[in-house]
Amino acid sequence: MSLGEAAKWNKRAAAVYALGVWGMIGSFAFLKYTGRLEDTPGRTDSGSAVCNTNNRFSAYNKTVITYRKDFVPYSTRIYNFIRSFSSEPGTGDSEK
Repeated sequence: MSLGEAAKWNKRAAAVYALGVWGMIGSFAFLKYTGRLEDTPGRTDSGSAVCNTNNRFSAYNKTVITYRKDFVPYSTRIYNFIRSFSSEPGTGDSEK
């Protein structure tokens, strides 16, 4: 690749990047102006759903581990969903 071709590709990549960035900025400004984008408060957990909370602190971060009753991890949900395709007929409700 010659130097001229590399300069053309650099300009093209910069144009695509600029188009994407200005598209995001324009979308944000439009949604903010029309009121469709509202700042929502953070998610709050209800006291009855939380079984146990464990706080861990270090020099650089804070981790809060919340244990909930009857919580199924996402990896288990995905595994069960994929396994449902390969299981035998009639075995869908037998594990509940």
